[in-house]
Amino acid sequence: MPNVYTWKRMIPFIHIGPATLGTFGLMLWLAAVCATLTLHFNLQRNRIDADALNIVAFVTIAGVLGAKAWHELEDVPGLVLALHQIAAPGIHRPLDLLAGFLHWFQAGFAWFGGMIAGIATLLWQGRQNKLRPLRMLDLAAPAAAVGYGVGRLGCFTSGDGDYGIVTKLPWGVAFPNGLVPTAPGVHVHPTPIYELIFSLALAWYLWQRGKKQRPIGWITGEYLVISGIGRFLVEIIRINPKIYWGMSNAQVAALGSVVVGSVIMLLVKGKPAAEIAAKPEVNSVETT
Repeated sequence: MPNVYTWKRMIPFIHIGPATLGTFGLMLWLAAVCATLTLHFNLQRNRIDADALNIVAFVTIAGVLGAKAWHELEDVPGLVLALHQIAAPGIHRPLDLLAGFLHWFQAGFAWFGGMIAGIATLLWQGRQNKLRPLRMLDLAAPAAAVGYGVGRLGCFTSGDGDYGIVTKLPWGVAFPNGLVPTAPGVHVHPTPIYELIFSLALAWYLWQRGKKQRPIGWITGEYLVISGIGRFLVEIIRINPKIYWGMSNAQVAALGSVVVGSVIMLLVKGKPAAEIAAKPEVNSVETT
């Protein structure tokens, strides 16, 4: 019996006249918008006077660059080959160089590199807005979950190889026209959709947790632990190669996320929020 619910065609690019838009980039933009709105409302309910759009813009740029850098540094010979291919047209053909660079930049991103760069940028943004580091991370946790989940739609629409192993389940998906196409007649687990559902559920949970006063850093710890567990589990059915002790790079990074989150929670556990909270707000901005 055929998989009647299976998508038959992915759309890695949208062509509008001479312009070509990558759907991965469009979904990344949508993810930034959703994250901005989530952070904006979280700042509002906590009476924090900070610019959510500015914060998310810096975090998104840093996250994309960090994710790309981490992915490429995992395969340095491949990176060198890609750079040689980009430079092949020569300096006298700048448009070809630009086209080659953009094509290379459209795929190949590592979640852990993006997370590290994003967290570092959030810490800097917290300092800029006179917020304690972990307080900034607590406020941004629901937005990070939403942004990650929506961003995964870019992997789905482009078929960039971030899908799962072969399945006969009725919601299996074929990527015959993806950036990394599946074999004819093969259906795989739509792992980006699994991660979207999981991330939205996590964002809802963190939002509910944020309604009550908690020790600064507790929500950050919960985010790192739960998101790390989710990422570890989805990697079991993803096609990523298992390199370290039967685990993929992402699974090792996910375990690191769980460990760091657990340590943070242990450090703040039992401390009344009043003892570790920022000083009373001045003009609706927390002081250090």
